Amino acid sequence: MKTNHILIIFVSVVVLAAVIYTLTSAEDPETYIEKIEAERERQYKFIRYNIESPLTEEQKRDFKELTFYPIDPAYKVKARLIPNEDKRVREVPLTDGSKERYIEHSFAEFELGGQTNRLLLLQSIDETDMRNFFLAFADETSSRETYGGGRYINVRQDGKTSITIDFNLAYNPYCAYNPDYACPIPPRENILKIPIEAGEKNYK
Repeated sequence: MKTNHILIIFVSVVVLAAVIYTLTSAEDPETYIEKIEAERERQYKFIRYNIESPLTEEQKRDFKELTFYPIDPAYKVKARLIPNEDKRVREVPLTDGSKERYIEHSFAEFELGGQTNRLLLLQSIDETDMRNFFLAFADETSSRETYGGGRYINVRQDGKTSITIDFNLAYNPYCAYNPDYACPIPPRENILKIPIEAGEKNYK
């Protein structure tokens, strides 16, 4: 069974892209869409060609595309950052039954789908930049149009008490492509009761 350490490489690249997007809040809609499209193309090339791709060589030969929801700026939300008073360490279960340690850093609270939503932001115990967070979530599309084990977003604090979450950047964990990988399971706090029709769809 492969571990999820290779996931870190992919995550690092996604974090870099996410940082660029969150720092350009004043961009016009056309520029925003172009940047999301460029990120999707980069993601496709990584999965299709990179040596660290979770796809097997046989899968790569048959691989044609990744599928996404249409880009919708409404799914780029500004959330209120609510720090945890007691930043406990949580052992997050992985899909292979093992566990990985994260800090329960804070909650992101935002309005979407006609209601107030709240997501737990985790931080790797090895994270050196205290503004970077890992967000694993599931929603009403999970197991239907999107991967049943949830999706990920790498987010970065961009205000003293705020953080931008762009669900158009939601991506699948490696285990969505190859069950030999072990991936973090979204915590119970991050099971949304609304559909997030943005970001990457299920891999077929």
